Amino acid sequence: MNEIKLFCPATIANVSCGFDVLGLCLDSTGDEMIVRKTPEKGVKITKIIGQDLPLETEKNVAGVAVLAMLKEIDSEFGFEIEINKKIKPGSGIGSSAASAAGAVFGVNKLLNKPFSKEKLVEFAMMGEALASGAPHADNVAPALLGGFTLVKGYEPFEVLKLQTPSELFATVIHPQIEVKTADARSVIKQNIPLKKAIMQWGNLAALVSALYTEDYDLLSRCLHDEIVEPMRSPLIPGFFKVKEAAKNAGALGSGISGSGPSIFALSKGEATAKKVATAMAEIYKDFGVAYDTHVSTINTEGIKIM
Repeated sequence: MNEIKLFCPATIANVSCGFDVLGLCLDSTGDEMIVRKTPEKGVKITKIIGQDLPLETEKNVAGVAVLAMLKEIDSEFGFEIEINKKIKPGSGIGSSAASAAGAVFGVNKLLNKPFSKEKLVEFAMMGEALASGAPHADNVAPALLGGFTLVKGYEPFEVLKLQTPSELFATVIHPQIEVKTADARSVIKQNIPLKKAIMQWGNLAALVSALYTEDYDLLSRCLHDEIVEPMRSPLIPGFFKVKEAAKNAGALGSGISGSGPSIFALSKGEATAKKVATAMAEIYKDFGVAYDTHVSTINTEGIKIM
């Protein structure tokens, strides 16, 4: 195999109560990528369609992730990467993660898979570090592993794939404003009250239980962010009206997707998820803000070969 074409999915990070450790993978939207072997060693980004992003390897998240990977293996080949960007940067649904994760997945496949998917997450994190200033895994982990993922720890790094309830659907609305990840991180306080931390730990632990027991009522009660959402919500116009609309339409819960401005909701069943999408959209119609909506199953596979 000398060339591979990939679907690199969008993702939702944090999922309300799991800042920097919890994420899930979407199936309805994502980038497309072609990775091919070249006789000349190294990695080159040869084409980017859809967005104005740097082709320079050291300035592109896909290039940086693959460079980190090639430091740990002596490849006799080099690689070229073409990216069709369908996830807008700054949208909050893992644009940089899709590029970084897709690139290392493709190169690994062309090298006959010397690295596990868990190790690929570590390489992809280097791309995230370029994009946001912090090597976080809450987007790249679900992109590579599929489904829900939980980062147990970063030192040493350990990531776990969690169970996905069979009837769970995600709705995402992306208002056409940009919230840069670095800016969204800058508003987060470095110290939090112990009472709030305890509530957050409880929500996260119970959410993991709800995923395995398919307890949708418990899952609904866990989709609450005590810590980050209050700090970031002022960056997103109409945020609380969208949350209220989603709840009234039957969503289990909702919150900021990654660093925003996208807002996600989880629902039991596709019909409810579609009603939630309509209700969310009505808020931004009133605001006069352009938007995109996505309704998706939870993608339990992650990156797919096309």
